[in-house]
Amino acid sequence: MGKKEKVEKKEKPLNKMTAKELRDVALNIPEISGVHGMNKEEVLAAIKKARGIKEDSAKKGERSMRQLKEKISELREKKLEAREKKDKKGIDLLRRRISRLKKKTRKAA
Repeated sequence: MGKKEKVEKKEKPLNKMTAKELRDVALNIPEISGVHGMNKEEVLAAIKKARGIKEDSAKKGERSMRQLKEKISELREKKLEAREKKDKKGIDLLRRRISRLKKKTRKAA
């Protein structure tokens, strides 16, 4: 028979885990409660806090998915107002901003 190597089970980096995997990890930590009501970012922050991992500061201009989508909806409302005023330059400017934010949401996902 050939040599059998013992394969050690390595844990994925927390940032690469899915929300379900993070919840499973968080359930094993007694300090964390209400795991199933949290979204991925909240569970990740709670695990890092419980393990004593210092969070990396976000890059300048980097936002969460929720913040990006809120900003998009605000800009859409402004775009409708600009349409009522028939402000073509304003509409074009808002359209480009919305498009840029949508690209960021695709990258963040």
